Amino acid sequence: MRARLLYVMDPMCSWCWGFAPVLAALAEQAAAVGVPMHLVVGGLRKEQAALDPAGRVRILAHWQAVNASTGQMFNFNEGLPEGLVYHTEPACRALVTARHLDAMLVWPLLALIQQAFYCEGRDVTQATVLRELAAAAGLPRSEFAEAFDSPQMQAATQADFTWVQDLGIAGFPTLLAERDGQLALLTNGYQPLEQLQPLLARWLERATHA
Repeated sequence: MRARLLYVMDPMCSWCWGFAPVLAALAEQAAAVGVPMHLVVGGLRKEQAALDPAGRVRILAHWQAVNASTGQMFNFNEGLPEGLVYHTEPACRALVTARHLDAMLVWPLLALIQQAFYCEGRDVTQATVLRELAAAAGLPRSEFAEAFDSPQMQAATQADFTWVQDLGIAGFPTLLAERDGQLALLTNGYQPLEQLQPLLARWLERATHA
């Protein structure tokens, strides 16, 4: 029996930031019975132009809603820095690169990217910022930089995007449970821990006693 959880998300998705504490608790719940968590990136936005003032206001309204629903903190004053091109592929590729180099370090890097973007007002679309965060997460700086820029990691990131699209997943965060290649949906979109913990407990009971 092979079982794991698949977390489908984008590091620049505000609802995924809101979901972060819930995910941490669910990951701990699954790990207690030997079921690991695997990260899949979804590719939320592919903008080519810098965010305009009206666009910033719209996104900040989303952030306010996430803050109100989840309690996660945002830096509303410094968030979405001027000149930001809201293109999430680089941040996604940073996570895919971390997953390739050391799967355990993808989680601290995710936390650092989200913290930098939502709480520190940093532009996490920039390779220089992502290299700095990767080093802070414990990844070798030069090895990460070389892999991050490689065609292989660009292709691996696109492969994640394609897999998500082929499944028809349109919203993040999405949490899937996989057993012997069969997928079950735990949530598509934010739900609080008290709703998801019993769902996961039932699935883990079946998965680990099958």
